Order: sequence, then structure tokens, then C-alpha cells
Amino acid sequence: MTPLDTRSARADSTVNPDLPQVRFDAGRHPRGKIGYVLLATEQTVQDDVIRLTPPGIGLHFTRVRNADSITVESLTDVAEDLARAASVVLPDGSLDVISYACTSGSLVLGEERVFELLSQGAPNAKTSSLITGVIRALRAFEAKRVVVCTPYVDAVNQMEVEYLEARGIEVAGIYGLGLEFDSQMVRVPPDFLTEYAMAAAARHPDADALFFSCGAMRSVEIVDDLERRLGKPVVVSNQAMIWDCLRLVGVDDRTDGFGRLFREF
Repeated sequence: MTPLDTRSARADSTVNPDLPQVRFDAGRHPRGKIGYVLLATEQTVQDDVIRLTPPGIGLHFTRVRNADSITVESLTDVAEDLARAASVVLPDGSLDVISYACTSGSLVLGEERVFELLSQGAPNAKTSSLITGVIRALRAFEAKRVVVCTPYVDAVNQMEVEYLEARGIEVAGIYGLGLEFDSQMVRVPPDFLTEYAMAAAARHPDADALFFSCGAMRSVEIVDDLERRLGKPVVVSNQAMIWDCLRLVGVDDRTDGFGRLFREF
């Protein structure tokens, strides 16, 4: 193409006042846009978010750098990358809610620090975290005394007990699998999670609810069954986080199949 041809092509592509002028609608996601900051090693959260979110809501994912090892030290190190990760989710400022999608990671850093870092990257969005969603879910059930199951090592479990109890939720007992690596946690089958949770709950029949901690756990599949067997509320990490983010964006759809939390609140 000659230089003259190039100029002609450019001229033909300019806006023509005789043609219809551009107009806009709300896009594919008129009900809101939610961002989730995942660990680099995470393999469960994204599937659960897509599965539990109703139509009309934009889902946007980013990841923070982290090692496969899930320890207090490695979870603390995530703070160095959290603001950057949040900043690359819809940098046009149209994001409504952003959540740090890691239970242990959000309680190790603490919600205030998590919110501060998320806001640095996404200043127009409401901030939340996975542990925030869990606490709000347990409070929705007015649960004062809970049994907690986790895949974590003891040091992380101890921090979780202290964090929940500082917020008025007594931990009747916490039972961890002692797993350090995210790549192990994602391979624990749901039927084993049911077996483990039932055994833990049986030790504390007076507890108000059961909480299965960790976004890596494939636990959304077992919520309904556990609630039927136990006769009490069950909260699991991803269920609580997604419910919380939906409510923050103003969506209060009631959904069957994922426990009383989604059906009743």
C-alpha cells in the first residue's frame, strides 16, 4: 500500500456524522463486577466462584505471588504483592467489590491490613476478604460456639482460633490435617471432608455450627449433606466469601444446593 493509499484508508475509518452515533448499555454485567485476588497456587476458588455466582455479574480474577507452602511466614510475605495484584483488576475503576480469596492468608495479615492493600490497588471498590465473609456468615447464623476443620499446620490453626475468638466466636475445637502444601489440599476428596467433619462435630454436640476452613478445600459440594446430617448450620470458606461479595454488590438471590447461608440470608 502506498502512502497515499494509507491516508485514504485512515480517512475512510473516521466517524461519519451521517451514520448512527455510538451508544452504550450496561454491558454483559449490569448487576455488578467482583474481583477476586487468588494465591498463585490456588486451584479451587475460581471454579467455585463461577459455579455459585448468578448471571449478570462480572467475575474478574488476579493472583498474588506465593510459594506452594502455606505457613505463617509464606502467608505474611503475600502482603508485598497484594496491592499490585489488586491494581490490575479492571483498572478503569469500574470494579464494585474486591476480595482477597484466602482464609488463612487474610487472617494472618488481618482484615485491616488486607483492606488497606486492596484499596491501594482498587480504590473505587468495596473491600472484603475470605475470613471477613466467614465471620459475617457465622454472625448471620448467630453462631457463638463453632467446630472448625482445616487442612492447616498447627501454627496456622492457632492463629485462626485466636482470630475468631477475638471477634466473639468461641472455637469449641479445631482439627487440622497438618498439610503444608496447597497442591496437597486441592487433592483431598469431598467424601473424606464429610467423614472428617462428621467425626470432628461429634466431639462437640453442643456447638452452634461447623466451619470448614480454606478456599483450597473442595467443600462447597458437601455443605447441604453435612447440614442434613448434623442438623445445624455449616459454613465453608468459598461459600461464605462468595455470599459476602454478592451481598456487598447488592445481589441477594436465594440459591439451593449450597447450604442454608445461600437459601436463607
